[in-house]
Amino acid sequence: MLNILLHGCCGRMGAAMIRIAAADRSVNICAGIDPNAVERNFSFPVFSRADCCTVSCDVVVDFSNAKALPALLDYCTMRELPAVICTTGLNDGAERRLNDATLQIPILRSANMSLGINLLAALIKKISGTLASTGFDIEIIEKHHRDKLDAPSGTAMLLANAANSSHSFDYVFDRSSRRVTRPKSEIGITAVRGGTIAGEHEVMFAGADEVITFSHQALSRDIFASGALTAAKFIYGKQAGLYDMQDVFAAYLS
Repeated sequence: MLNILLHGCCGRMGAAMIRIAAADRSVNICAGIDPNAVERNFSFPVFSRADCCTVSCDVVVDFSNAKALPALLDYCTMRELPAVICTTGLNDGAERRLNDATLQIPILRSANMSLGINLLAALIKKISGTLASTGFDIEIIEKHHRDKLDAPSGTAMLLANAANSSHSFDYVFDRSSRRVTRPKSEIGITAVRGGTIAGEHEVMFAGADEVITFSHQALSRDIFASGALTAAKFIYGKQAGLYDMQDVFAAYLS
């Protein structure tokens, strides 16, 4: 059985992880880390900080926030624990700390843990070069609940990077300050925030007299929790380095 330390156990994704893991006999959430765990009842011990955790585990799954990540990475590298990092919106310092940590431990990082989104990203990467080279414009629209802090979403950037893998287009997030026709050398990214939308993403290739649209809709957060558990099973026992969900697909398809 794989013992998981859940970083951010009090959040929405933490609740989804606990629920999905309870139905999987091959994993066990053995402990949690969250500063907001006061007077909450969990079936496992919860610590306010990573350096307070005294429970042994096999792998760490992180659904927290960017500010908490450096301390978690210190904890993981000190104990040589593999980690699944799902937090987005990292600043340059946190990005460097994460990259440094991959020299010591295996880290699987993805802006979105949904298997469907990552399959979509692989498909977008495969076809975008041909479509963009033949005159199709690329636009990305993402929608999330009103409480989401970062915009655009990490998933929107994941899809944008996939679409831009064979080009060097600029990313444009706001066109309100200019009055010009749309350049060919850009990808427009639009963020919508409202209600309780779990996550919707659309990649549109707009050409002359035809439009091709790829979309993904998350109906609940459970899909992200399921993907994170799959990632945790994959990353356990791996060598130090940076991994993503494409590596997970390759392992399961081989």
